[in-house]
Amino acid sequence: MKVRSFPLRAALPLLLTACPSLVYAQSCPAPDLSDPSDLPATPAATPGDESIQITSEGAEVSRTGDAVLKGKVRIRQGDRTLSAENATFNAAEQTFSVSGTVTYRDPEMRIKGRSASVATAGEASFEGAEFDLPAQPARGSADQIKVSQGSLQLAGVVYTTCPTGNEDWVLRAGDININPGAGLGVGRNVRLDFKGIPILYTPFISFPVGNQRKSGFLFPTLANSSRSGLGVQVPWYWNIAPNYDATFTGTWYTQRGFDLLTDFRFLTQRSRGNVTAEYLPNDTEYGSDRSLVRLFDQTDFNSRLRFTASAANASDREWFEDFGEGPEGTSVVYLGRFAELSYLDRHWAMTGRVQNFQTIQPVNTADRPYTLLPQITIAGQFPSALLGFDAGLETEYTYFQRDSSSVTGSRFDFHPGIKLPLQSAGAFLEPSLSWRYTAYDLDHVAPGAETSPSRSAPIASIDAGLTFERLAGSRQQRVHTFEPRILYLYVPYRDQSSLPVFDTGEPDLNLVQLYRDNRYVGPDRLGDANQLSVGFTTRLLDRESGRQFLSATAGQAYYFDSPRVVLPNEPVLGYKSSNLLAQMEVSAFKNWNARMGVQWDPHEIRSEKGEARLQYAPAYNKVANLGYRFRRGSLEQWDASVAWPVTDTWTTYGGMTYSLKDSATINQFAGLEYRSCCWKARIVARKYVSSRTGETDSDVQLQLELNGLASLVPGVDAFLERSIRGYSVLPPATPR
Repeated sequence: MKVRSFPLRAALPLLLTACPSLVYAQSCPAPDLSDPSDLPATPAATPGDESIQITSEGAEVSRTGDAVLKGKVRIRQGDRTLSAENATFNAAEQTFSVSGTVTYRDPEMRIKGRSASVATAGEASFEGAEFDLPAQPARGSADQIKVSQGSLQLAGVVYTTCPTGNEDWVLRAGDININPGAGLGVGRNVRLDFKGIPILYTPFISFPVGNQRKSGFLFPTLANSSRSGLGVQVPWYWNIAPNYDATFTGTWYTQRGFDLLTDFRFLTQRSRGNVTAEYLPNDTEYGSDRSLVRLFDQTDFNSRLRFTASAANASDREWFEDFGEGPEGTSVVYLGRFAELSYLDRHWAMTGRVQNFQTIQPVNTADRPYTLLPQITIAGQFPSALLGFDAGLETEYTYFQRDSSSVTGSRFDFHPGIKLPLQSAGAFLEPSLSWRYTAYDLDHVAPGAETSPSRSAPIASIDAGLTFERLAGSRQQRVHTFEPRILYLYVPYRDQSSLPVFDTGEPDLNLVQLYRDNRYVGPDRLGDANQLSVGFTTRLLDRESGRQFLSATAGQAYYFDSPRVVLPNEPVLGYKSSNLLAQMEVSAFKNWNARMGVQWDPHEIRSEKGEARLQYAPAYNKVANLGYRFRRGSLEQWDASVAWPVTDTWTTYGGMTYSLKDSATINQFAGLEYRSCCWKARIVARKYVSSRTGETDSDVQLQLELNGLASLVPGVDAFLERSIRGYSVLPPATPR
């Protein structure tokens, strides 16, 4: 008997795309809803062959084309199979009716029901059906499943990703209708049960099918803080257009009242950005209205011209203390605001910027950053411009504004130069010569002070380095390198005591700073120099892969003339050499890595800064860290953090930062996670000290994740990944 080809595919897998899994969880075994031994063997389908193959133990065919199939009926079309004990075919209606237990299979799903009806036009109906989505894995049941014109209707639905015999969580719905063409699904009388307890109910819910966005409520979240009390958040997502959307999050704080957070995002052919506004009317704890607004925009007019703007404003100085997280989040001092137009091509980079800051915490006027109205910078690079020499130019004009008690005015900085890069295998030599001129036009200067000071000086340097290599190891499987480097720098002394200090400072001495042509950052000071910087690096590498097992670097500057240029309140040390810098990284042992660094003062015979870190990381989710930081006179801390699975289902988290200088713990957290094959629960408690006020805050977060559904309390994962160096919630992606 031959029947014309028809699509037999159901649309049930679309149910899963409506509830995408946002978390990684231990794989659940997929239930098998049919016994393969009940299915008679048939030849494998030819790829692309959509003709129907029917087998049975017996068949009766009428003159009209109707047929009755008896005994182990199997109807196969491509990689889709429908099997039952008996079936009838209605030629006039072009439908199969299947009685008794019926089983349907395709690569993405399995359905087992009491009866079924399948039409050649593509409609199908299953009664009393159980379904299994092995690729997810997920399973469930429905009183009725109907497929028509590509849409899917399910009545009396039960859905879970837990294996057979385990119903820790179950999603129940009166009915679910899915229209993949419209990218829309609708559910009615939806209830979520966890451990037999209803935790969520909605009479109506709509959701996107596939990757499309859909307006609607998101999962509520819970948080608790010692400053704000219990907070219940209910977000609502608005899919305005394919390139615009917004999220409105209403939060009720038991100690403060109602807070509304609005986050608007946009993406056009040339621009992207977002506007975030948070408003808390009549904060009962604070005593007035409060708000925080942030804006970001980046617009590319073409491949070379870009506009960028970023701004923020807080209503009061205590906003971040009340709503920030951690020592850093609660200790914000300034909020930056800027708008910038930049141009970049092969040789030129030009930028125009205006910038100011909102001062959040009280500081002295002299410590507040200046407003830039405007700042214009132009830089040019011209390789091999003349006789093999590279030419370059850096120039800047900035007008600095602050209150009338401060020196204000404009600054012009001009810095052209040339260099000759000479390179060969294992060696380089780069002599360079430049000239730097800086001039000011000042207001509000002290009586008798110069209003138009300036400074100019030449800068000469010779940078050179070598790389030596040798094979090492018992099988010559390693490469050992030795890389010495020297830099001679000459900058004549210029008296700069009459110059203001708008934005210039002395950075921490490090191995990069050791080879710069100015020991200051910013044009207000040009450090005098007659010095030789000497350093070396040695590495141990794998000969085949290039993996680095060990790297050690050390360096120091030697002064032929002691530096004399200083910033206000900076002492003149008069030493003949800089501090000694040393750094080492070791990863030679499996799963272990270490990093150490020190800045040693040979004149006082003591260390000025130090750092040491040790990590053991045998897996992406199994990490232990131990660290120590020291800065003379200001900081001495040790910290430790760990994420460690103690069994297949339990994982512990913890971390602490202890200040030896203050003899106090300034940040600590501890957490516990239970992971089932179809759900995960995690609790994390945290206590920290604001680095500005010294006040202590604490919070507790509880997170429940159900495989196949969104997290009920997001954010804990991000906190753990940020706080435990090397830890990841998700396994690394497998390269394709």
